Amino acid sequence: MINMSTITEDEQEVTTIAERVFHSLCDAIVVGEIPAGSKISEPELAKQFDISRASLRDAIGRLEACNLVVRRPNVGARVVSLSLQELVEIYQIREALEGMAARLAAELMSDAELDQLQTLLDGELQANPNDINNDFHYAIVKAAQNNRLGHLLHDDLYHLMRMYRYQLGRESGRASSASKEHGLIMDALRDHDGEMAELLMRRHIRVSRKYIEEVIKQQNEN
Repeated sequence: MINMSTITEDEQEVTTIAERVFHSLCDAIVVGEIPAGSKISEPELAKQFDISRASLRDAIGRLEACNLVVRRPNVGARVVSLSLQELVEIYQIREALEGMAARLAAELMSDAELDQLQTLLDGELQANPNDINNDFHYAIVKAAQNNRLGHLLHDDLYHLMRMYRYQLGRESGRASSASKEHGLIMDALRDHDGEMAELLMRRHIRVSRKYIEEVIKQQNEN
């Protein structure tokens, strides 16, 4: 166990700065401001954020852990590319794990929690896509109260999923259809029908995967 008393104020400051830079870079990658496949220039970013290279490397390390950046010896760091094979693999995992999360959430959520989720759902089309607190899927995984499940989805896959969803699905007619599907899932959660909530969540994610899969195929053909 780390002894927090041994961490100096300077080390704490580096961690705080790295945290802020990580979130800024993460959002920029997700929405495409830093394009997929582009090289990460440490000197340019250090100058842009006015931070030390140590803090920047800490932030880039976190991006790598979230699967948004890949680092190779003698090449440096690059933003991941959106590949069809990786998308299929991610969505297959999502379908199983988020289906389970929906079932658990249906069994565990209180009326107050359901009301909060409904409020989030009512405003999701106007919500900031970079704010995880406005994410319907994120909220359901939290409501499942399973730490290991949350770790697998949030820490390993969440930011990469946001990247696919934002860059390939949000600015299309899929956003409206997805919102309607969210409404059906919400109904199952309110009924505390875990089996139906799981079925609807799995179907919702499967439809999303097929849609984005087609988008990528069309892009590759052009």
